[in-house]
Amino acid sequence: MIFVKRYLIPRLIAYFLVIWVGITVVFFIPRLTPNDPVMRMIGEMRARGANLEPGAMDGIISDLTEMYGLEGSWLDQYGAFWSRLVNGDFGVSFFQFPAPVNQLIGNALPWTLGLLLSTTAITWIIGNMVGGIAGYYTRRRWSRAMDAVAMVIRPLPYYIFAFALLLIFAYLVRWFPITGGASLGALPSFTWDYIRNVLWHSFLPAASLIVLGGTVTFQTMKLLVQNVNAESFVQYAKLGGVTEDRIVRKYIIRNAMLPQITGLALSFGQIFSGALITEIVFGYPGLGMLLYRAILNGDYNLIMGITILSIVGITTAILIVDLAYPLFDPRVRYV
Repeated sequence: MIFVKRYLIPRLIAYFLVIWVGITVVFFIPRLTPNDPVMRMIGEMRARGANLEPGAMDGIISDLTEMYGLEGSWLDQYGAFWSRLVNGDFGVSFFQFPAPVNQLIGNALPWTLGLLLSTTAITWIIGNMVGGIAGYYTRRRWSRAMDAVAMVIRPLPYYIFAFALLLIFAYLVRWFPITGGASLGALPSFTWDYIRNVLWHSFLPAASLIVLGGTVTFQTMKLLVQNVNAESFVQYAKLGGVTEDRIVRKYIIRNAMLPQITGLALSFGQIFSGALITEIVFGYPGLGMLLYRAILNGDYNLIMGITILSIVGITTAILIVDLAYPLFDPRVRYV
C-alpha cells in the first residue's frame, strides 16, 4: 500500500499532467508564429495567377478559416480542439488538403518506429554488453583501443557524421541509395524483396544512429562497471572465493545496469528529435520529414498531431520503464 501511495499514484498524476501541459503548449505555440496558413493559401492562389476581387477574397478567407477550424477566439479553438481530440480526430492537413492528419501520420509512423525503435534497442543492448566487458577488463589492449575510438567518434556533431556517411557510401562508392525509404515504384508487401529493399535504404540512417549512440552507451557502461568493480562488496566477494562469473553477472553488471535502465527511459525522449534530423539528412519518409514540411507550411493540425503523438508515446514509454524499475531495483519498493 505504501508503494502505491508513494510511488505509483504520484507517477500517474505526473503522467497525465505532463500530457495535458504538453498538448496545451503545442496548441498555442503554432498560433504565436507569424505563419498564417489561410494567408499562405491566398498567396499561393495569387502566385498561380488567380485574380481575386476584394469581396471574393473576403469570402474565400472566411471559408478557409471555417474549413481549417480557425474561426473564433483561441479559447473557442482550444475547446473545439479538445472535443475533436477526445474522438481521435486531428482534423485535415492544411497544405495537403483534404487529406486527414490521421492518414498522413499513419503512413509515416511505421517508417519512424521501424528505424528509431530498432536502432535504440540495438544501441542499448550492444553498447551495454561491450561496455560492460570492456569495463571489467579495462587493462586489456582491445579495451583501451575501443575507448580511444569512442572518444574520437563521440564528440562529432550528428549532422556532420551523417553527411560523412552519405558522401562516402552513397556518393563516392555508391553502395547505398542517397535518399528515400524504398525504391521508386516499389509496392509495400511482406516479401523478402521489399524487406531487403527497405533494409538497404535504411542502412545508412541506422548506422549513423547506432554508431554515435553506441559510443555514448559504451563509455557510460564502461565507467559504471569500473566504479562498481572498485566497490568494497565486490572485493569482499573476490576474497571470499566467489567465482568470477558470478561476480560479473550478479554483483557488477546487475548494479551497473540500474542507471542504464533510467538512461533507456530518457533515450525515448530523443526518438522524435532524432527522427527530425535523421530523416531530413537522409530524406527518410517518416514523421520527422512530415513535421519539417508541416512547419514550413504552417500546418497547425499536422504539427499538433505529430507532436501530440510524440508526447503521449514518449511519456507512456517513460512511465512503463519507471513502473518496471522496482523489478530491477528492490530498494525502490520500500521508499
